[in-house]
Amino acid sequence: MSVHVIWHPSSLRHDPGRGHPESPARIQAILDELRGSQYGDIVEWSEAPAATPEQLQRVHPPDYLERLEAMAGRGGGMVDGDTFLSADSYEAAVRAAGAAAMMVRHALAGQPAFAAVRPPGHHATAEVAMGFCLINNVVVAARSALVDHGLERVLIIDWDVHHGNGTQALVQDDPRIRFISLHQHPLYPGTGRPEERGVGNVFNVPRPPGLPRATYLADLNTAVDEATSGWEPELVLVSAGFDAMAGDPLAGFTLEPLDYATWIHDWKRLGTPLGAVLEGGYVPERIRLAAGEMVRALAA
Repeated sequence: MSVHVIWHPSSLRHDPGRGHPESPARIQAILDELRGSQYGDIVEWSEAPAATPEQLQRVHPPDYLERLEAMAGRGGGMVDGDTFLSADSYEAAVRAAGAAAMMVRHALAGQPAFAAVRPPGHHATAEVAMGFCLINNVVVAARSALVDHGLERVLIIDWDVHHGNGTQALVQDDPRIRFISLHQHPLYPGTGRPEERGVGNVFNVPRPPGLPRATYLADLNTAVDEATSGWEPELVLVSAGFDAMAGDPLAGFTLEPLDYATWIHDWKRLGTPLGAVLEGGYVPERIRLAAGEMVRALAA
């Protein structure tokens, strides 16, 4: 089976500034890896379309999107101490959201898909850009699955080491979407406690740094089992941040590249279409390997 990898050149032009961890080098490393000859038989490439205004406005109000577009149009600026726009950032964000929506279409057609794009999205709330994130790509994907494709049950699994506070805030009142997050706690943004349950559709798995890899793997799988007990998802969307690996400068989990493939193989037992969208991960030479392992597992 092949994997559809969706990207756009604007992901390389989004520039948060010199020395920022969420740099273009992240996506360049992943693209270089997946363009290697070892992936020639399993990767199909597509250029991401821009998300439509309707797709974006299911998640973010028009005035918020207009503020981001205007800031980029002025050459960029600082949203908060961590989050910046350059002149090309709004296009990159809209194309990243479009890639996430395209990912859904391919996954539902029987072809696993990976939106290899930036900026990431899982910290973005309806009206606040934060944590390097501008538009919440995975929620754009989930809403597209519900509205454009008529699905009734979508599962989001967030394995980024930081809690997807924006994703949780956007879906916690919607019983059609279930959200699972394994994340380091305490750590930015400080949310994601087990008692945060939404309408019974939120499953947070906060864990301290430095635990054995097998513990993180098992604990996330336990949450997946709980979330899907008596509730069969029609689509699984992965917020695929690769910053839970050992050596990431922003956190202290201990995963290795192969662990992401292990999870994908485990979740294939659900018999559900799978798609992934890139979130964090800040060591380019490591995240390229993790993305490669994930893609190989999706193709298996």
